[in-house]
Amino acid sequence: DALKSIGVDEVLIYCVNDGAVMKAWAEDQGVAEDSMIKLMGDPFGEVTKKLEMEMTHSGPKSVGLKNRCKRFALYIVDGVVKVVRVA
Repeated sequence: DALKSIGVDEVLIYCVNDGAVMKAWAEDQGVAEDSMIKLMGDPFGEVTKKLEMEMTHSGPKSVGLKNRCKRFALYIVDGVVKVVRVA
């Protein structure tokens, strides 16, 4: 309700993972089907690559982790990215 009160329509959370995993995560976290919060999968990392958020540091790849995504947040208004925060 606090987000809606300041004009936020949707909160999209995605992960380089498949849709089944994301659905299970949403259920585990108690995210209702009709919630403004949507958890989505990016199984092939296509969204991650297009956003230039692919983790390219050798650390994760050296231990067998591939196609990792940086932790980030975007604030988008009418299709225009207004704020980008990368951890």
